[in-house]
Amino acid sequence: MGKLAFDVDFHPSVNLVATGLIDGDLHFHRYSTDNANSDPVRVLDVHARIESCRAARFIKGGRALLMGSPDFSILATNVKSGSTIARLDNTHEAVTNRWISLMESTIASIDDDDCIKVWDTREYSCYNSFEAHEDYISDITFASDVMKLLATSGDGTLSDCSDRFADPSSNSINTMLKLDEDRIITGSENGMINLVGIVPNRIIQPIDEHSEYPVKRLAFSHDRKFLGSIVHDQMLKDLAFSLSVLEP
Repeated sequence: MGKLAFDVDFHPSVNLVATGLIDGDLHFHRYSTDNANSDPVRVLDVHARIESCRAARFIKGGRALLMGSPDFSILATNVKSGSTIARLDNTHEAVTNRWISLMESTIASIDDDDCIKVWDTREYSCYNSFEAHEDYISDITFASDVMKLLATSGDGTLSDCSDRFADPSSNSINTMLKLDEDRIITGSENGMINLVGIVPNRIIQPIDEHSEYPVKRLAFSHDRKFLGSIVHDQMLKDLAFSLSVLEP
C-alpha cells in the first residue's frame, strides 16, 4: 500500500476490500478466493481530501463507503465511481476511530473520547448518543439477537450491560470481531490474534500474531474465507480462515 493503513473493511457480497490510509486516501482491491497465493489487484483509488482516513465501513449493501477523519467529518463515497455522496462536519467532539453496522440502515460510530453515536444511513443523521466506559473504547461489535453492543476498552476490559472481564494476557485490546454467539476474535497490543470465549470467559486459542506490531483492525471477508488484519507496517495481512478449525 505504501502508506500506513488505519482501517480495513470487506465488501458484504463480492471479493473487494477497502483500506483507509493515513494520507486520507482510500484504496480498493479485488482478491481471489480460488488462489490464495495470488496478489490482490487495486481497482480504485479515492483521494478524499481529508486529513486521514481513521475509519472505513461499507454501507447500503456495499454501494457506498463511510470514512471518518480527524477533522471530525464523515464522508460517504460511491464505491463504483469514487465520487462524494455526502459530507457531514462536526459529527463528534473527538476523532471518529471505528464504525460498526447494526442493522440494514443503521450504523454506530465511536470516537477517542468514549462517545458512541448511532446513525441512520438513509438520511446520514444521528439519532442517539451515549458513553459506556471511563477509558477510551478501542472497538465494538453488535449482538443482533439481544440488541447489545460489546465494547473493548483501552484498560484491557470487555463489557456490555451485564458483564465485564479482563484479557488474561493483560494487554490492551485494540480490535475484535464476533465469530458466533459464544466467541469473538480479538487483536491485542502485543500483536496476538486470539479466539476468546464468552461465558465462560477465557482465551480458547491463539490464531496468529504480528510479532513486532500491535494489531489495529480485524475484518472478515463476505464469505468468511479470509480474516484480514492491519498493523502499522504498511501491510494488509489476509489469513486463510476456516470455521471448522475453530469449532467449539
